[in-house]
Amino acid sequence: MKDDRRHPMRDSHQDREAANKTPGTPQTRAPAYKLAYDDFDFMCRDDLRPVRLQLELLKPELLMQEYGVESTIVLFGGARIPEPSKKDSARTKTLADLSKYYDEAREFARLMTEVSKQNGHKENVIVTGGGPGVMEAGNRGAADAGGVSIGLNIVLPHEQVPNEYVTPDLCFNFHYFAIRKMHFLMRAEAVVIFPGGFGTMDELFESLTLIQTGRMKRVPILLFGRDFWEKIINWEALADAGTISAEDLELFRFVETAAEAVEAIKAWEGKGDARSTLPGR
Repeated sequence: MKDDRRHPMRDSHQDREAANKTPGTPQTRAPAYKLAYDDFDFMCRDDLRPVRLQLELLKPELLMQEYGVESTIVLFGGARIPEPSKKDSARTKTLADLSKYYDEAREFARLMTEVSKQNGHKENVIVTGGGPGVMEAGNRGAADAGGVSIGLNIVLPHEQVPNEYVTPDLCFNFHYFAIRKMHFLMRAEAVVIFPGGFGTMDELFESLTLIQTGRMKRVPILLFGRDFWEKIINWEALADAGTISAEDLELFRFVETAAEAVEAIKAWEGKGDARSTLPGR
């Protein structure tokens, strides 16, 4: 490990190694004797939750800074949507029909990554949740272009591993949904959303709410599949009821193809009020 410290004191790695070689005695084997930062039981105490929250914010932030990532294109969508060659395994006909969006997500990510490669993977890097379905398609499209992509995985009660197309150095794992959500949007230059379930709905409405309330600068929010979205959400009814403003319907637009989405991002002129962004940007 390169020693680039700017002070003469021993570093934490050295002391951790030395502490682990301490002769075993009742005193050194006691939990109280462990170095605090090397004591996993201590780190997992409820009292240490603020520290864990900070660590989950810091680790991806620092590693992405070191990698040079400055902005991202966020890709949300259903984990259950199969690629077309496997649509026969889909649990419903509707899900099988939605498999076309796997290919659109893959192509969209490929096209955007071709652009990102030109700036050394600093701007407009594809970021997904790192899982299967549409998320896999996004990371796969970036790999098709010979580029990099980010995966923000999260520990779930059932087994989950990152898809094989996430760039390993940009593959992160989270315990806290809230911190994961911050990392999705802190660098976002566009939010692209494919058909999906509860998680996708959550991500869509959180993005819309942050922009609607001025907590995040306005960026393109593109919804793939007008038929899907208008079938499950009556947008006009929300405006007619007065629970949102008619102008809020302009916060997003529908697209159908990868090429159309790329053109929409290229044509974006920052129409929204950019007075505020997410904290930490």
